Amino acid sequence: MSGLTTTGATVFSGLDDLPEGILVWRAILQWLGGVGIIVVAMVFLPELRVGGMQIFRSEGFDTMGKILPRAAQIAQQISVLYLALTFVCAVSFLGAGMEVFDAILHALTTVSTGGFSTRDASFAAFPAAAQMVCVVFMILAALPFVRFVQLVNGDPLALLRDSQVRAMIVVLALTVMAITFVLWLRAEGASLEALQAVLFNTTSLLTGTGYASADYMGWGSFAIVALFFTGLIGGCAGSTACSIKIFRYQLLFASVSAQVRQIYSPSGIFTPRYEGRRVSDDVVNSVMSFFVIFLVTLAVLSILLSMTGLDVITSVSGAASALANIGPGLGDVIGPTGNFATLNDLAKWLLCIAMLLGRLELLAVLVLFTRAFWRS
Repeated sequence: MSGLTTTGATVFSGLDDLPEGILVWRAILQWLGGVGIIVVAMVFLPELRVGGMQIFRSEGFDTMGKILPRAAQIAQQISVLYLALTFVCAVSFLGAGMEVFDAILHALTTVSTGGFSTRDASFAAFPAAAQMVCVVFMILAALPFVRFVQLVNGDPLALLRDSQVRAMIVVLALTVMAITFVLWLRAEGASLEALQAVLFNTTSLLTGTGYASADYMGWGSFAIVALFFTGLIGGCAGSTACSIKIFRYQLLFASVSAQVRQIYSPSGIFTPRYEGRRVSDDVVNSVMSFFVIFLVTLAVLSILLSMTGLDVITSVSGAASALANIGPGLGDVIGPTGNFATLNDLAKWLLCIAMLLGRLELLAVLVLFTRAFWRS
């Protein structure tokens, strides 16, 4: 479940000594899960009107300035680009000093924003150059793949025009600067190495990849809280990234802004807009429903995990990690230096369910448990 949903939470220890076949199996699971969710997100979820994804109904098929006649064509183009990006990533890792085996497997799990590594130390086992290459490709994998299709088909400004892309870069930059500044104040060091560690781990959590290059549990409470909420933001819709997604926060803020303006100007008419387009009520309602269901599910799952005997930090961060498909949690047990192997069986079953719910956007799975679905 962790592999196919590209969560990256692992119950395997001693990765350095595992048979290569097991490591390849783990990486391929994540790579297949990554390309699968892109196609699902841009072809099926908009038609199912899940969590506001209907706002992208035309995005997935209008990638070359004309409507594609079949969903299979957009799926084929995305798959080819996904494969090409994986190849370039592997070559870049080789150039950064990785061995061939490590480079190929980490390319599979980086482009899928999966996070399974071949080493227990994750990316702390690799040189700084490889870590920076990973940062670049984690960011690329968290961008909308339909924009890459438009870019290849002659639209050089496709990525820059997408407000999701601009917002994600701003969130990443502000978070990295804030954590680095706090570390500098705490005299942890304002060195280039510290900045690189913050950049790598913040990018990993924002995109839901889940790699680690340092034990950020020692960075202080501000950094821990900031990284926790960064993981609940996520990347762009139509990417391999997980979590709530940038566009939902944009729609939430647009809706709140319209409501605030309506309060101080009761006679005015204010409608939320996204990229200059008016957002319909059904999209806003879908997004609000998603936020509510996500928070309620997170709370219920945290309580259930705590009832299995886990401490508060492990319960809450584990629930968030599984539901948002991030990978590592917080604390000594499931934090960046630990894994999920020591959790009890019931907790692992609950986390498996949460990973599936989170990756398929909650509502798409919950509808299966309604009586009306089976009667129709």
